Amino acid sequence: MRPTLDNPDYRTRILSSLAEAGQSAWDGLVQAQTEANPFLSYAFLHALHESGSASEDSGWQPQFLTLWRGDALAAALPMYAKFHSYGEYVFDWAWADAYRRNGLDYYPKLLSAIPFTPVTGSRLMAIDDAARAALLQALLGVQQASGLSSTHILYPPQAEALQLEAAGFLLRKGVQFHWQNESYDSFEQFLATLEQKKRKNIRAERRKVQEAGITLRRVEGRDATEADWRFFKRCYDHTYREHYSTPYLNLDFFLRIGATMPDNVLLVVAERDGRPIASSLLVYDRHALYGRYWGCVEHHPCLHFETAYYQPLEFCIERRIAAFEGGAQGEHKMARGFLPQQTWSAHWLAHPGFSDAVERFLAQEGKGVEAYVGELNERSPFK
Repeated sequence: MRPTLDNPDYRTRILSSLAEAGQSAWDGLVQAQTEANPFLSYAFLHALHESGSASEDSGWQPQFLTLWRGDALAAALPMYAKFHSYGEYVFDWAWADAYRRNGLDYYPKLLSAIPFTPVTGSRLMAIDDAARAALLQALLGVQQASGLSSTHILYPPQAEALQLEAAGFLLRKGVQFHWQNESYDSFEQFLATLEQKKRKNIRAERRKVQEAGITLRRVEGRDATEADWRFFKRCYDHTYREHYSTPYLNLDFFLRIGATMPDNVLLVVAERDGRPIASSLLVYDRHALYGRYWGCVEHHPCLHFETAYYQPLEFCIERRIAAFEGGAQGEHKMARGFLPQQTWSAHWLAHPGFSDAVERFLAQEGKGVEAYVGELNERSPFK
């Protein structure tokens, strides 16, 4: 913990561990946000840090910016000194390469994000507008004093993105695919809203899974056993190996969230001949279900769609959950009732020349994103 530039109305602290704030104070602040979700919770973030999945050793050095009124936490920004660009889902590899080719250091950089989690949620968390304004001023002071190349705020809600733009950040647009629950009473009622071809394809995909003798069970966190988590981790690792990549998250992380946030996690397990063959992990609250990871140890046609999409959609309908965010990328989700949604990120670069170049790039890229979303909306899967 070290001091930064203080506002006279607040005490400013940078935390290397959420334990310095305490779970009660942190979760109290999170729950006061309009754009809160389970990924902002103490349980989720602390599990990432304590398990070593997102730690200084893995290139994520926690430097959470906090403002205090007396002993009360008034505002906070989840922030890291980042030593690479893995696990972010807003890609700046080309920017880093341009710095390198010009003999400049891009890393470390400052990053506000939930590690490995491309989900929109509050970043400038505050108990009121005055505290939020003070938090933004503290951020500007920290980034100027740090001497680092840049600051990046990933997946803020639009209102916060516009605040950051007014403070000198460059905005970047992105696209995800989300499903909206129109108060469906059943999966069949949802299917009835789709075009005939889409409806027919989904039924055919589900039938292939049934005909393979595969059964599905949905396991909520409170009922998940260590064996369930160990099998899911095996599936998760297998997916990364198939993509020639290294898994970000370890078993300790999954066991921690299973134990500390059991009302927010869901496992879908596929079984054949009495043994598990595939699993997916989702996180949820009263408002939304978030698709996270899936994997299998035995390949079957359409098993991915059943495990990662259709079972979760049924869960949303049964629980009256309003939205299902399927995760990053995935135009194929549209055929299953997911529609494009715009996302935001905000970027500040210290070097004036590079900042100008990135600004021009983002203006051009933004036009392309808008055109892309327009084309997607013309291909709606609904009647």
